[in-house]
This record gives sequence, C-alpha cells and structure tokens, in this order.
Amino acid sequence: MGKQKKARKYAVMKRMISLRDQRINEKERAKAPVKKKEDPSAIKEREVPQHPSCLFFQYNTQLGPPYHILVDTNFINFSIKAKLDLVQSMMDCLYAKCIPCITDCVMGEIEKLGQKYRVALRIAKDPRFERLPCMHKGTYADDCLVQRVTQHKCYIVATVDKELKRRIRKIPGVPIMYISRHRYNIERMPDDYGAPRF
Repeated sequence: MGKQKKARKYAVMKRMISLRDQRINEKERAKAPVKKKEDPSAIKEREVPQHPSCLFFQYNTQLGPPYHILVDTNFINFSIKAKLDLVQSMMDCLYAKCIPCITDCVMGEIEKLGQKYRVALRIAKDPRFERLPCMHKGTYADDCLVQRVTQHKCYIVATVDKELKRRIRKIPGVPIMYISRHRYNIERMPDDYGAPRF
C-alpha cells in the first residue's frame, strides 16, 4: 500500500514557545507580573460624567420657543412624500415658532443623492433654514447629529430613521420629531408644550 497523501493545511502557524516556558534560559525567561498591593488609606478616584445643568428631572429647561430643530436627510424626503411643508407643519405640531437647522453633513448627504432628490436639495437651501457649519472630518450625518445633540441640549431632532431614533433616545432631554399619519408628531416633550399625543 502506498503512502496516503495528506492535504496541506493552509494558514497554519508554527506554535511558538511561551516566554515563560521552563525550557528557555532563566536570563531570557519573562518575569511574572508583580501585583501591587492596594493601599487602603489611598484616596480612590473615579470619573463620573457630569450631567448638564439644564436637565431638571426628565424636563430640559433649555427647550423653549423659538424651537431649533435639527433636520435629517430622510425627514425631508419623507415630508416631500407626505406632501408636508416643513416649517408650517413644525409650527402646527409645536404651536410656536420653529427654526429648522441643517448641518453641513446633512447638506452634503442630500447633494450626494443626486438628481432624483433635487426637490429635497431645494427645500434644504430655503432661506428660512439655519445652516450649521461642521468642523469634524467625514460626512456621516447620523454621527454628526448625535454628537451635536450630546454637546448642546437645545435642539429637537427631526428624523424617521429607526437607528438614529434609538441612538438619540439614549441621550436624556432630547425630544424626537417624526412623521405619523401624514402629520408631524413629537416624543419625549413635556405635555404643557408640544403636540398632543395620540
């Protein structure tokens, strides 16, 4: 009988000897890490994130008319599909003056979408919209909005994106505006000002 041919195994690494192995000379052998004994009298330090002073229980005291609303790309597209005028519908929802804000990242995202979304681009360039400059690298709008809202709690975020909504719900004191039943609605806003919930 002939020798059986063994298939050569690919990407198999040669096993290396551990530096603590007994077969290595004592001089070259790695030393076992020495654990430092904790001093019971030492002051223990820990970092606790500081909560913003604008949050009073679950209410955000920085929110008040005129409302600054950060608009996402898909919110503009869905508003066009639902035939809603952005500024007017926002005012109908919140019963107060609203200033839609659009960041450079969202603007860049709409421009990248091309000719099909030219109506959305024209709406985004409306003079009633406030333009917010972005200083960071990259043009991923979701990260930009989350970062801006974390730093400044004076915005309402208008989005239809489930993933972005999930991320913003983790940040306390930031209401979310969304579209339901061909009108704008708001979640996580005190009842005394804001749209009625249904």
